[in-house]
Amino acid sequence: MTPQSPQTIDGGILSLIKELSGKLIERRRRRDRISQQSLAKAVGCSERWIRELEGGAGAPALEDHIRCAHSLRMTTPHLFIPLLATEHNMDLPRELLLQDDLWELERDILEVVSRHQAAAVARRASRAGSVTQPDQYR
Repeated sequence: MTPQSPQTIDGGILSLIKELSGKLIERRRRRDRISQQSLAKAVGCSERWIRELEGGAGAPALEDHIRCAHSLRMTTPHLFIPLLATEHNMDLPRELLLQDDLWELERDILEVVSRHQAAAVARRASRAGSVTQPDQYR
C-alpha cells in the first residue's frame, strides 16, 4: 500500500483535526483550572488566539496546537494518528480522538515501531554478514 497523495489530505481532514484538538486543549485547560490568559502567556500568544485555537478556527497551525498541548502536558497523538490513517485511506473513530489519555495506545504504537526497527536492523546485519564473510566461511 502506498500513501495517499498530498491532495487527498485536504483542508477537510486538517480542519477536523484542528477542531478536535481545540476541544481537547480546552477540556484539559478547564480541567486543570488554567485560564485562557494563563495559557496564552505560557505559549506566548494572545487570549484571542487561544479562543480561536480552542474553537477550531483555521488560523492556528498544527504546530500551534502542539505548543498548547505540550504546555498543558498533553501528548499529541490526536493530531498525528488521523493524518496517518488518512494517508493509508483508513477510517478512524472520532471517539478515539476525543479521549484525553491515549498513553496506552501511544505505548503500543511505539512498541510496534521498536520491534519493526529491531527486525530491520537484524535483517540488514544478516545480509551484511552473508556478503562480507570471507570465502573460507562459506
